[in-house]
Amino acid sequence: MYEKVERAEKDMEIDDPMSKKGEDSKTLVVIMIGAPGSGKSTFCDHVVASSSRPWLRICQDNINNGKSGTKVQCLSSAAVALKENKSVFIDRCNMDREQRAEFVKLGSSKVGVHVVVLDLPARLCISRSVKRTGHEGNLQGGKAAAVVNRMLQKKELPKLNEGFSRITICQTEHDVQEAVTTYSLLGPSDTLPSGCYGVKSPDTKKQVGIMKFLKKVDHPANVVSSSSNTLSSSSCQSIKEIQTCNEVPVPDLSGCAKDDQMKGEHIKFESASDSSSLTAVPTLAFPSISTDGFQFDIEEASDIIVEKAEEYIKKLGNARLVMIDLTHHSRILSLVNAKAAERNIDPNKFFTFVGDITCLYSKGGLRCNVITNAANWRLRPGGGGVNAAIFNAAGPSLEVATKERAKSLTPGKAVVVPLPSVSPLFKREAVTHVIHVLGPNMNPERPNCLNNNYDEGCKILREAYSSLFEGFRTILKSQTIATEGESRKTHVKQSDNASSDQKIKDEDGYSNERSKKHKGLKYEIDCDLADFRKEMQQLDKVKKNTITSKAWASWALALYNIAMNPQKHEKDVLETTAEVVVISDAYPKAKKHVLVIARANGLDGIRDVYKEHLVLLEMMHKVGMGWVERFLQEDESLIFRLGFHSVPSMRQLHLHVISQDFDSQSLKNKKHWNSFNTEFFRDAVDVIEEIEKSGTPSLGDESLLLKELRCHRCKSAHPNIPRLKSHISQCQTSFPTELFRKGRLIQASPKTNSIL
Repeated sequence: MYEKVERAEKDMEIDDPMSKKGEDSKTLVVIMIGAPGSGKSTFCDHVVASSSRPWLRICQDNINNGKSGTKVQCLSSAAVALKENKSVFIDRCNMDREQRAEFVKLGSSKVGVHVVVLDLPARLCISRSVKRTGHEGNLQGGKAAAVVNRMLQKKELPKLNEGFSRITICQTEHDVQEAVTTYSLLGPSDTLPSGCYGVKSPDTKKQVGIMKFLKKVDHPANVVSSSSNTLSSSSCQSIKEIQTCNEVPVPDLSGCAKDDQMKGEHIKFESASDSSSLTAVPTLAFPSISTDGFQFDIEEASDIIVEKAEEYIKKLGNARLVMIDLTHHSRILSLVNAKAAERNIDPNKFFTFVGDITCLYSKGGLRCNVITNAANWRLRPGGGGVNAAIFNAAGPSLEVATKERAKSLTPGKAVVVPLPSVSPLFKREAVTHVIHVLGPNMNPERPNCLNNNYDEGCKILREAYSSLFEGFRTILKSQTIATEGESRKTHVKQSDNASSDQKIKDEDGYSNERSKKHKGLKYEIDCDLADFRKEMQQLDKVKKNTITSKAWASWALALYNIAMNPQKHEKDVLETTAEVVVISDAYPKAKKHVLVIARANGLDGIRDVYKEHLVLLEMMHKVGMGWVERFLQEDESLIFRLGFHSVPSMRQLHLHVISQDFDSQSLKNKKHWNSFNTEFFRDAVDVIEEIEKSGTPSLGDESLLLKELRCHRCKSAHPNIPRLKSHISQCQTSFPTELFRKGRLIQASPKTNSIL
């Protein structure tokens, strides 16, 4: 369990609002934080009505003459109130640091800045929001649930280093009432002590959004049972929230979800704060093989899983086996748990876990150095399920590494693939190996169907689990050789140093003989280590110029065809060099939109680019800047951005040179907009810098294309493309100045008409 965060002695004195340990008497800015329905407005109204201190509630929902307004209007009203020696409540959601930053700046030597967090259960916030009527911002009814969900996903708890002098976190309605009383009793000359109060306790669970709530994934307080061996990713509460006021580096568990407690089944909890111990325990995570797409009988499969787990945990030393399933109330997990309990299998060696196998550590706090892929016989990405998820999460390096080990897989067999260090799974989840395994198929629509021949099917499934667990044993042996080898090398060096002091005394030659033995041992260990390291290096090496086997549709090959044979497309080509081809985008998303296409074969997108391609990238950027200069000579009011899509829709590495007006009939949907205005679009200058430093660029996920529509200038949200286009055609908000300084945005100099 998490170690309890101790509260300082002064933290216990919040019942004394006139504490002399606090800041000098000041007017206050109290920033409210909470999802819709958490009770921010009610909190403020109670304090304003009962306090002798003059307060003003500033609410963005009614700041504009009773109608919804802007943050700027809230800031302006707050500044006026503070000049009049009134304390103010900032009644907005303020869920992330960026939303709060401008209000924190209202603080000064005469103005203290507090924050009150209403971190109430999602169920309560949603229920209140849906049921209420006459809300100032009209956020009520069915639509409110989706807004609560979105807000909760953005929640970022405050820290003192943001500029707050006092943080109060309320997790229950009782906490809220105590905070209301504290601020209500605060007179004009009274003060409150500084620091963090109501810090989240170890038993507090992270709030989740409406999608989790609708699935009924809340479970009660932590329950431990020695007879059960199920772990839930929900049990891994974010240490970031527990230690809000303590700047301690911890794994990001912000995606942890609440899971239902299965009927008749107790949850065993394991905290991410135990990561030090987890790191030392080799762990294999595996899904149920063949019971999903291959439609193998779950009862039969659960018998085999428990049978093989019991057999192999005796051979694995202190290593652990963890069965993973995404589904809450999973039948296969329930069966396996019951049968494992009947056989008295050690729950510390074999247990089940509800979560995504590709983010067990980052979102569940469970560190598994080896994960299992329920593969297809071709050992290729795709097909959905675990196979698609693992290949997507691991990136192209896994596919390359897999091809080095095997071209295909027969039912009942497994292949161990060391995960290259460039893989996101290696970097983020500390996964060192992926074991591909293929089980028996009972689905007539899939290859090698056994047509319900369960005698043969059970034989193959047993063989599959044996191959899987044996592969895990092989990994453990390799790691043991490496660890023992390093230990012995240290011991040999120490012994050699000690023996050198005894050579003069040992006239009988014993020390020489001992030295020879040590040298022989050292030679053997060095050879073992050399062979092991050589194997690891070979397996870890990624063929940087290997083309990944993505299947491109014929229309998606247009850029590739132009790059390879520009002479056949003279009407489309604007410029040609030995390295690049420039064309106008066939479906431009702005007034000016051209593509600088690399002519090097084998570069489908920026995921295929490494340090050896830096010269090419710099050339592409230089050519793109040349076209920006031409366009600015035609229209100096334009602003340009140069960059790459993280996952291109068309084959062949190409750089977008696009003006930021986005005035185009071809800009039709959310995907079009978000592909240029989220982290999915990687600025060329950033890509070049990242490759120079680390050898590879970071890529945005395709899920970014589904984000809500926001203006790229003022960041206001809009429901659809027509409304967004109407807004951006009139939006006068300036782009952030740091974007110009970093060279991400390019505009003409007002005086010289040259590029800034």
